[in-house]
Parts: sequence; C-alpha cells; structure tokens
Amino acid sequence: MIDPFSRGRHQGIHFLVLLLLGAILAGAAELPYGGWIQIPILSIVWWWLKQEHFCSVKKLFLSGLTFGLGYFVIGLWWIYISLHDVGGMNIALSCMAVFLLSAYMAIYFSLATLTISLVQSSRFTGLFLAADWVVMEFLRGYIFTGFPWMGLAESQINGPFAPIAPYFGGLACTFLVIWTSWEIVQIKKHAIYSLVSIAAVIVITQLAGLFSFTKPFGEPITVRLIQGNFEQTLKFNPQAIGQQIDFYTGEIKKEAANLIIIPETAFPWPQNNLPTGLLNYLQDFSNSSASNILLGLIGDVPSKTGLQYTNRATGLSPNTAPYQFDKVHLVPFGEFIPPGFRWFVEAFRVPMSDFARGSSEQAPFSITRQGKTDVNAAITICYEDIFGGELASRIGNSEKPVHLLINMTNLAWFGKSQASSQQLRLSQLRSLETGLPALRATNTGITSVLGPDGKVLSSLPEFTQANLSTQVQAHIGKTPYVRWGNFPILSISCFLLIWALIRHRRF
Repeated sequence: MIDPFSRGRHQGIHFLVLLLLGAILAGAAELPYGGWIQIPILSIVWWWLKQEHFCSVKKLFLSGLTFGLGYFVIGLWWIYISLHDVGGMNIALSCMAVFLLSAYMAIYFSLATLTISLVQSSRFTGLFLAADWVVMEFLRGYIFTGFPWMGLAESQINGPFAPIAPYFGGLACTFLVIWTSWEIVQIKKHAIYSLVSIAAVIVITQLAGLFSFTKPFGEPITVRLIQGNFEQTLKFNPQAIGQQIDFYTGEIKKEAANLIIIPETAFPWPQNNLPTGLLNYLQDFSNSSASNILLGLIGDVPSKTGLQYTNRATGLSPNTAPYQFDKVHLVPFGEFIPPGFRWFVEAFRVPMSDFARGSSEQAPFSITRQGKTDVNAAITICYEDIFGGELASRIGNSEKPVHLLINMTNLAWFGKSQASSQQLRLSQLRSLETGLPALRATNTGITSVLGPDGKVLSSLPEFTQANLSTQVQAHIGKTPYVRWGNFPILSISCFLLIWALIRHRRF
C-alpha cells in the first residue's frame, strides 16, 4: 500500500522543481546567450513531465501551470513596482495582481503541455508540442486584447533561431525552440536521428540569415533621441510637469537634426492645456532648422461625452501641417478600463486611465529632407511593439512604403527592473521580422538605435539624462513575414494539431 504522506511529499517536490525551473527559464532570458540556454532548460522540463507518475491530463495541467507560474512571476514581477511604488496600491493587492496575471498567463503553458499526454508515445510528439505551443502563444497575444510579453521568441535574439524571424515571425522561432528542446530529450533513444535533425535545423536557420529582403534607402538621416530620465511619481505634479516640459523644449532647440524624438508622454499634459504657443514655438524651430520633431504627449479626440484623451505622438515637419498618431493597442487598466474592473482602477489611483483608441489605419510619419526623398516611419507607442503581427500588417497594408520603425515609450513605471531589457529584445525582434532599422526613444532607458538585423548599433545608459545623436540608414523592401504575417506558421501548426488529434483517435 502506498503511503499517502509519501505520495503527497513526492508530488510536492515535483511541483517545487517545476516552479524553480520556470523561474530559472525566466532568469536565463536576461543572460547574454539566453536563447541558447533556455533550450536545455526546457529539455529538463520535458524530461521531468514525461516521468511515469505525472503523465495524466490533470497532473500535466497542474504541472504546466506550476511551471508557468514560476516563469511569469519572475518575468513580470516589475508590474508590482507600477502598482505599489507608483500607483499607490497596497502591498497585498499589488502582489495578488501580479500573481493572478502570472497564473492567467501560465494557463496557456498548461494547455500546451497537455500534448505530451495526448501523443506521448509518438515520434512526432515534438512537432505536435511545438504546434500546440505556437497556437497557445498566438491566443495569449489575442484574447482579452492580448499580452504576449515574455514569449520564448524574443530571447532568440540571443539564440540560434532568430534568422527565421524575417520569414515566418517570432512564432516560428518559438516553434523551433520547443521542437529542439524536445528532440534533445530523445537523444538517448534516437541519438543519430535527433542529433542530425537538430544540427540540420540549426544550420538551415543560420543559412537563412544570409539572405536579406530589404536594402538601404537614400542617404542616412541624422537623429537625436532625448532621454529625460524623469521619475514616474512626478508625472502628476504640476511644478514637475512644467520643469519636464521646459527640459525637453530646451533640449529640442539645442541642435538641429533630420529627426528629433522625445519619449512617450514626455509632455505629460493634455495637448489643449500645454503652455500657450508651445507647439507653435516648436513648429517655428522645425521650419527654421529643417528638423522633423516627434513629441510624446496627451492628445484628445471628440467622443459622445465630450473630449476623450489619447496617448499621442505629434509630428512637426518643416512648413507642413502637424502629424498625429494615436496609440492603437491600449494597455488594460493602465489606458482603458475593461468592463467590470473599475474598482481595480480606483484602487490603482492612476489619472487619465481611460484613453480613446487610435485607428489601425493611421499613416506613417514622413521625415522630410530638403531636396531628398521622404523617409516614412511606422510609429509604435509603449508596448505596441510586442504585437509583431499587428505591426507587420500595418507595414504591409500601408499606402506609403515604410523605411524605419520608431518606438516611443516610458518605462519609468517599472523602476530599476528587467522590463526595459525585455522590451528592447521585443523591439529587436520587430526589426528582424520587418528588416527595418528602429529608433527607441525612452524616458529612463533603454534609448537605442537598432539595425535591420535587430542588432543594437548605439544606446544610452539607463537612468541617465542624455541625448543620443547619431545617424541611421533607412531601408526599403518587405520581408516574407511582412507580406504573409503569422498565416504560414499558424497553418502549419493547426495542420499538425489536426494530425495529432486524428492519431489520438486512431490509437
């Protein structure tokens, strides 16, 4: 007879190991070769889940949930800073919010791992598991407006499978990570087949990176990215707001450039309440210096109840009407209130937390240069650059060719955490997927210039007040991912899952 106490202790150890493995996997993403390191860690997870006593559907689901919880709590703990340190929410509610969000994210991991139980004896289990993981990751980025942060794809910027991103996007990177990690577990049974398969896929992926789908366009443009490094707690202090506006205005006027960018909500005040004549003053500077200027501010649009705020980028170009881009993909709770959650926002105590949503068909920002062809830039604000499919669709459907990506963000909400390095990797993946260089203008960091291959060309140290003055070479062309989006990888994944279900019914 099995001792219930011993069985309970054994299962407790099992779940604790998975919790720790999830935390280690999240921590590995921050290491220089994190994309490589994560693969053997996942292999350990699969080996652990394959043990005979943990192959039931219920135990696999709970195991995947535990593993995902460890992963997301470590990866998303910085949300606590925005809730407690900045938002003023009490400790218990802040911790609960991080835990509940992590638990919700972990459900997708749980559902993906159920494939192991469905087709555990199949030689194709690795393909089926990878397909399921891809579908779950896609859904994680879609359901309830989506939150695909901390996916496995962005870590591949420092891993073996990044070169596949221009072809099939970040989800294809995720597919190969999961498949490879599973095949490593199979080496003991099928050494030659697994080793040859893994080596062949890595070699083919690396060779794919030798091809480029975009090419340089025109002469490099001069850029100035201004990093103000203002604490988030000062955003709603009228005196501090005035000092922040004065700082950015003064920095803009210091030196001309083809393009000058300040971060998201660097002017943290509704546009119609800004100091009288400020925008006209900056427009005059744009006219006289031939500089294009992008300003992060709070816009407003008409609504049924009057005016509603927007998270806006306003562009000023020489002798041209002002351009505006209103953020499309809003942050739940931070920028709009989901139905039934007003109590949460009131506990959060953040002003202006119900923004209007911008149109998904907004034109790119045209950077004008005397006697030269315009350079068109696709703008994203804050975490919009984590939605690769949406950005690819915007670029692919744009009437004007897009030559450059611009992300304006403010990560002061999250203090001294890994949030900035996580978003940098996401921006790198977007550049790689689209084959376009990118400019990142941030409040506290990481302000940087990225090449069309996602490599960081130059950057500013975090939590410093400085300017990044450099040149960037615009590119023209469309990658396969921009043309096709996620359709190919999702089609392959769905086909594999249908095949897995047919096999399951047959056997």
